[in-house]
Amino acid sequence: MAMDVVDYEIRGAEMQFVEVELDPGEAAVGEAGSMMFMDAGIGMDTVFGDGSGGGGGGLFGKLLGAGKRLVTGESLFTTVYTNQSQGKLRVAFAAPYPGKILPMDLTALGGTLICQKDAFLCAARGVSLGIYFQQKLSVGFFGGEGFIMQKLEGNGLAFVHAGGTVVKRELRAGQTLLVDTGCLVAMTPNVNFEIQYVGKVKTALFGGEGLFFAKVTGPGTVWLQSLPFSRLASRVFAAAPQRGGSREEGSVLGGLAVGGLLGSVLGGGDDD
Repeated sequence: MAMDVVDYEIRGAEMQFVEVELDPGEAAVGEAGSMMFMDAGIGMDTVFGDGSGGGGGGLFGKLLGAGKRLVTGESLFTTVYTNQSQGKLRVAFAAPYPGKILPMDLTALGGTLICQKDAFLCAARGVSLGIYFQQKLSVGFFGGEGFIMQKLEGNGLAFVHAGGTVVKRELRAGQTLLVDTGCLVAMTPNVNFEIQYVGKVKTALFGGEGLFFAKVTGPGTVWLQSLPFSRLASRVFAAAPQRGGSREEGSVLGGLAVGGLLGSVLGGGDDD
């Protein structure tokens, strides 16, 4: 299927969104719930799978495309936004949490990009979303976030989202980098990916890191994020009250003391 060539503009700093400009008849595919706004005249169509038309025709092809997305933890459906007017129109897709939106030209990357399963945001119509399994079983058993990844294929533009600050590293042949599995956003398919044991149990237990690292070896390109969503979510969960109510972090006296004090004042301060 021919890819649509779209123009775009990324706006914002910490909480970014991307505006995609569609010529008449052009379309973009967005992850469910990612659309921010769109011009009147753009038609929305929720499709089974990724809407690329790949994986064979008919019902089987649709089921195969949807099944790939289900395995990677994504929704069974995507939304196709098509310009049904006679002029240029725009549709915007917003990042789900603080970070950066990365435009990936699949043509310049050789037609394929491997990325984290929740990194995909939107793409030009025709980009195929598949799954990428690592070769070694140890990666599957111990890799966590790094095991099942998404494979974007085609010759159009795709947009992926990363948390925090993004670093792009070009690896020479044989050059190796050890990365936290959650911090690996994307890589070119020629990069060798393995899971490496930290080596010391006490380092993993008391050092605050996991038992395993992602070992990436060049040649190729890798994109790293400073704030994986899993890390952000764990910090938020740890800071949240575990039994409901407020932790009264802003009060010197604490919730119990404040409650007792207010009760005495409202009750008139009676001792009997």
